[in-house]
Amino acid sequence: MPLGLRNIPASAAAAAAAAAAVTAAIVFFRRRPRSSSTSFSLTSSAIMEDRRPDSVLVLFVKSSQEDEIARSIKAKKETLKLFEEGEAQGEIRVLLQSEIDSIDYPTFRAEPYMDALNTNSFGRLLIWSPRLPSTHDVVSKNFCEFPVGTACITDFQYKGKGRAKNVWESPAGCLMFSFTLQMEDGRKVPLVQYIVSLAVTEAIKESCQAKGLPQIDVRIKWPNDLYLNGLKVGGILCTSTYSSNKFNVSAGVGLNLDNDKPTTSLNAAIQEITAVSHQLGREDILAAFFNNFEKLFEVFLHQGFQVLEELYCRTWLHSDQKVVIEEKQEEQVVNIAVTIKGLTSSGYLLAMDEEQRYFELHPDGNSFDFFKGLVRRKLD
Repeated sequence: MPLGLRNIPASAAAAAAAAAAVTAAIVFFRRRPRSSSTSFSLTSSAIMEDRRPDSVLVLFVKSSQEDEIARSIKAKKETLKLFEEGEAQGEIRVLLQSEIDSIDYPTFRAEPYMDALNTNSFGRLLIWSPRLPSTHDVVSKNFCEFPVGTACITDFQYKGKGRAKNVWESPAGCLMFSFTLQMEDGRKVPLVQYIVSLAVTEAIKESCQAKGLPQIDVRIKWPNDLYLNGLKVGGILCTSTYSSNKFNVSAGVGLNLDNDKPTTSLNAAIQEITAVSHQLGREDILAAFFNNFEKLFEVFLHQGFQVLEELYCRTWLHSDQKVVIEEKQEEQVVNIAVTIKGLTSSGYLLAMDEEQRYFELHPDGNSFDFFKGLVRRKLD
């Protein structure tokens, strides 16, 4: 989107609590002995055919506490919503881990994920589905049906959501998940996407180190994209609603893990620089993400974003980046050069012009690219 430019007042105004759309996925896991009394098998044809199959949600949990919640969700599955109003509503099957006999295509390995997970809230209830319209819809439409911190993951989604109602491409091999969180301070809600993106980059670093793989330089492109070697490999998207004095936030991540299209993937980049056969798995990154996010989110809530800003700016693409904004003056368009210096307290870009004056850059909502066709709006 183009950016508007305004002088920063002495006391920053409260940021609007608007957030971008999300692509998501949900999964619950509990390691339990498999039961032969109730079995269910999913085949690739049932997942990938054009016709809409019945939706299957598998609930994985971390402990007995989440197991009770999973059983409660299963008992009231009729209340779950996956589709838009007016769409044909197929049957929703909710299964516990013990009720799955085999899954032919594709699979999520819940046991190593839960073994690596070390959180108090996030990711402990995980909903996995082989095929969904949108993982964002699962968590956002059923926000009050799930405990805060619930996550959803899918192998394939056919109506993925992106920013500004754009469709998010979801090819096979893409890590797609969403999760829920709550906040009370609306001024901090727009900054959540920065915490999510930072947790993704930290998770990738940790996962590479744990597997003895070379580090890959995944960078944040403000405000919510992830880039590797100049190509987009992921996106972070969030939506929020306000109810009972709290902001209900649905956050989602799409990350090219094994899919080389439409750009490139993390594992493709790793294979280019090493002969090691093992690669990053969805389970590795997902567990590392929630481990990092929970810690970063706690710091953010209690100490503010400024404590994390240095780490964020070391990870993004924009330190000292030169940008040109356009301002219409007396029927003429004037180009004004500014240099990006960081983020403002409200989460927008902090920029300085050649006269050492500071400005806040913000999107005007008219363009898909935040850094094209920038415009400037002065404050009175």
